[in-house]
Amino acid sequence: MLPTYRTQRRQGRRERESLSPLFPGYVFCRFDLSCRLPILVTPGVISIIGQGRVPTPVSPDEIEAVQLLVSRDLPAQPWPYLEIGQRVRIGTGALQGVEGILLGFKGQLRIVISVSLLRRSVAIQVDRASVIPVHPAEEKLAPSLRPCAVLQGATS
Repeated sequence: MLPTYRTQRRQGRRERESLSPLFPGYVFCRFDLSCRLPILVTPGVISIIGQGRVPTPVSPDEIEAVQLLVSRDLPAQPWPYLEIGQRVRIGTGALQGVEGILLGFKGQLRIVISVSLLRRSVAIQVDRASVIPVHPAEEKLAPSLRPCAVLQGATS
């Protein structure tokens, strides 16, 4: 499966709509782990994502969520992976450039801004779209059952 999203690209004087990969460089596939050699020798495939040399399947719930999003043709785009507790920066608005720690509180995102010398902090509620990671974490794939894995480098 190659999940895609619609993008507007400019070609000369015209704008054209095209499809781009939602996860550039990755293709999702289902295969038997004991028969992975044909996949690994396929031109363009760099590796099968996993922990160390052990292929790690993507959670079926995560695959189902991506399939549902793509099948409903909802507006989507790639976004940096964020985790609660990660250092982030506000990218837009009146607080643009302010850095803090990302928190989740009652279903809302907040950034905690600290004054180290005073050993005090302030929490503000933020819009998810305005938050960008300071040091993007590498994408992590949740371990789960065996049915699905991700091939790295199969497409760009």
